[in-house]
Amino acid sequence: MAEAGRRPARRKDVSEPTASEKIDAIIARLGDWRGQTLSGLRALILEADPAIEETCKWAKASNDMMGTPVWERAGIITTGETYKTYVKLTFAHGAALPDPSGLFNASLGGGMRRAIDVREGEAVDPDAFKALIRAAVARNLEARAAKAR
Repeated sequence: MAEAGRRPARRKDVSEPTASEKIDAIIARLGDWRGQTLSGLRALILEADPAIEETCKWAKASNDMMGTPVWERAGIITTGETYKTYVKLTFAHGAALPDPSGLFNASLGGGMRRAIDVREGEAVDPDAFKALIRAAVARNLEARAAKAR
């Protein structure tokens, strides 16, 4: 039994959900076009580079302690957030990426990040999006290699 004022130890046989399971839960909880949009973009991210890892970061009360979906390879590629009227994918180093198709439509004034806001009924060109993901991966790998030198 726990001492007064102390929390009991967590059971070791209860496992934490994986990041992918958390993202599944976030999408299911939305239950509307935002979940469908985030799910479709997630699939494109993972198609673009199967070595990309899913994580969840920054758990807080405003996201029901689930965290924000994050896709990484050699660093953060993009985060996925949902708002009432749009789904936002923020690319950590978007300002350094080529965007010949003009997918970036938000956070354009910063020197580091860029974002894609997708509103209900809008679609993202899948080939252009996957090319952007691959460019972000290449940028991260190059930056990591440069640090190792």
